Amino acid sequence: MPYFDAASSAPLHPVARQALLAALDEGWADPARLYREGRRARMLLDAAREAAAEAVGCRPDELVFTPSGTRALHTGVSGALAGRRRVGAGLVVSAVEHSAVLHAAAAHRAGGGEVTEVGVDRTGAVPAGAFAEALREGTALACLQSANHEVGTVQPVAEAAAACRSAGVPLLVDAAQSLAWGPVDGPWSLLAASAHKWGGPSGVGLLAVRKGVRFAPQGPGDERESGRSPGFENIPAVVAAAASLRAVRAEAAAEGARLRALVDRIRERVPVLVPDVEVVGDPVRRLPHVVTFSCLYVDGETLLHELDRSSFSVSSGSSCTSSTLTPSHVLRAMGVLSEGNVRVSLPPGTSPADVDRFLEVLPGVVSAARERLGAPAHGPAAERAAPAGADGEEAALVVDALGRRCPIPVIELARVIGDVPVGGTVTVLSDDAAARLDIPAWCAMRDQEYVGERAAEAGGVAYTVRRRV
Repeated sequence: MPYFDAASSAPLHPVARQALLAALDEGWADPARLYREGRRARMLLDAAREAAAEAVGCRPDELVFTPSGTRALHTGVSGALAGRRRVGAGLVVSAVEHSAVLHAAAAHRAGGGEVTEVGVDRTGAVPAGAFAEALREGTALACLQSANHEVGTVQPVAEAAAACRSAGVPLLVDAAQSLAWGPVDGPWSLLAASAHKWGGPSGVGLLAVRKGVRFAPQGPGDERESGRSPGFENIPAVVAAAASLRAVRAEAAAEGARLRALVDRIRERVPVLVPDVEVVGDPVRRLPHVVTFSCLYVDGETLLHELDRSSFSVSSGSSCTSSTLTPSHVLRAMGVLSEGNVRVSLPPGTSPADVDRFLEVLPGVVSAARERLGAPAHGPAAERAAPAGADGEEAALVVDALGRRCPIPVIELARVIGDVPVGGTVTVLSDDAAARLDIPAWCAMRDQEYVGERAAEAGGVAYTVRRRV
């Protein structure tokens, strides 16, 4: 069964498995003790720290292991903010950071801190200039991911780090998605990552804090991990994490080039094989193994279930797959289509045959899902000829989609747009959060004019579209 969700968690690397089993026998004792079993455990822990630090590009005494990547991010944000509280309470983040960073930012704001969120373009990239402009007086910390976890876009970390250094602001980099492929460039100050993203065991994160960065760990601490990550170290898992990071780095150049070619094939073929698809994310500045696309007139949950039935494991940022019924904050920040969203992230070892079979299965899955929802066929109503003598005349039509979830509001819009003349308008009433993204995205894909939105008297939002073609 092809597993195409490595961006969530990569399969355990064979080297990690071997190292884990060996360390279970040798690394069970307390590394803080002086007897031989403790000394042996300490040697394993120190060797793992040195190997991880080499991969990160920092000193071993700058790196600590944490119980998860999320814990590393929370510790990094809170510790850096506390260490620089005399400077100010400003925190700068991008709009597409991982939820762990955004949750830490929300906690900081709730405690009276200031948070500045920097937007992104339609590829998901943070403009380096806008990030630099956000570094105002009183900024204590800035956070920027090395690459986006949902669409694979690589961020301008080196430029952001240089701007932060000029402003005297430390930069925390979430390198969870990119560390397997190489070190993070630029003069960053703090870096966090998670082992299960590169094929290590779950339950191991790492946090690097450069010497000279003011850092005050929050909460009760102890003598372990420099006081930054209290608790008994999971030495077997740490050893396996470091061993697998070294192994994937040795394979990164060749495997990255191979997976990039497979992703290029998906990016090129999906829009040809499946009508009404938007491939999102930067086509060039991206991770080698991630591709994300959204399909009109279909919900993400159905696609995921049907692909799973066809033996493909993928993920989605669509609101139709979440309990909150709100689209991914990443897709929302990008302003791209969210309905029918599919993220494919290929693990090392993915075969061309698996990708070819995915491309064979996908069109039928999407077509069947659209047919069940009654979606318009390719070449929707908007492409019908305008009513005779109506060209240029104003006409208006209202579609009530209140209480109906994605992709129904867009499907209803597509069904009726051809019933108004060119120049006429359609107003869709919807209380579905995804409509705010998907209706403008549909207009862009169909060359129609998105007029805007307003509060609807009956509740929800009224989205108005003018027929152009």
